[in-house]
Amino acid sequence: MRALVWLKDEGAEYAEVDLASELVAVGVAIGADPLPYRLEYTLRTFPGYLTETLSVRAHGAGWHRALDLRRSEHGTWSCETKEMGHLAGPSPGGNVQALNGALDCDLGLSPLTNTMPVLRHGLNECEGRMDLVMALVEVPHLRVLRHAQRYTHLEPGLVRYESEGFTADLSLDTDGIVTDYPGLARLVHR
Repeated sequence: MRALVWLKDEGAEYAEVDLASELVAVGVAIGADPLPYRLEYTLRTFPGYLTETLSVRAHGAGWHRALDLRRSEHGTWSCETKEMGHLAGPSPGGNVQALNGALDCDLGLSPLTNTMPVLRHGLNECEGRMDLVMALVEVPHLRVLRHAQRYTHLEPGLVRYESEGFTADLSLDTDGIVTDYPGLARLVHR
């Protein structure tokens, strides 16, 4: 079990992470964009780092949202949502049928979820490039979208992330945990 802290441009994140043939994590994040919020999550993968469940709770002044996103061993996605109070913007959840083919969730603004595809494909240590489909969870709204992403091994401990015209070279430790995500977060406690 590792306790990790990332400082972000718009907040901070703390996670307790257990890595074996699967990933289990419990975390909390504080953000300020588009408005102040607190986010709590629990993430669990199947062996091989394929998403099994992501439960997220987001809170702000006068509102609360919850999302339970699940992927079966056969690749079928489901989600349950709750919302209370008023938060301008999209509702939580989304069209889970659009997630067909996605193996991973991507919790918005969290460097932790980049770990799963990197570990599964060995991109932290070995040459390669993977084009993937993710179940992207936008925060703080908790809307779920189909999202194409590319991961490319640049050198040991350095992987390029690309999506919709955005590119970032992610620095990773030997466990595949993101230590520096330019423009998003930097790991300050390992």
